[in-house]
Amino acid sequence: MSENVTVLSETTFDEFVSSSAEPVVVDFWAEWCGPCKMVAPILDEIADEQAGRVKITKLNVDENPSIAQRYGVMSIPTMLVFEGGEVTKSIVGAKPKAALMAELGL
Repeated sequence: MSENVTVLSETTFDEFVSSSAEPVVVDFWAEWCGPCKMVAPILDEIADEQAGRVKITKLNVDENPSIAQRYGVMSIPTMLVFEGGEVTKSIVGAKPKAALMAELGL
């Protein structure tokens, strides 16, 4: 995993997404999820290439079920984009890098 990717938990989630000056992409994932494993290296690349423009984070839904439930995450991978602590976009499913970059507006 890239050093530019932050792992969130139930204890760090709220403060991190609400205090960031940049948009925060939260990747809701699980260890057993094949499509999650496909999108992980793409998110690592985006985190490295877009450092300072966007923050890429990961939240394991098995370890942090209350956060996933709060945001109605029903399938994974789901990526929620937060700006000012509010969800501004939801991206569901694994996508190629170009499609993901386009959806993120990067």
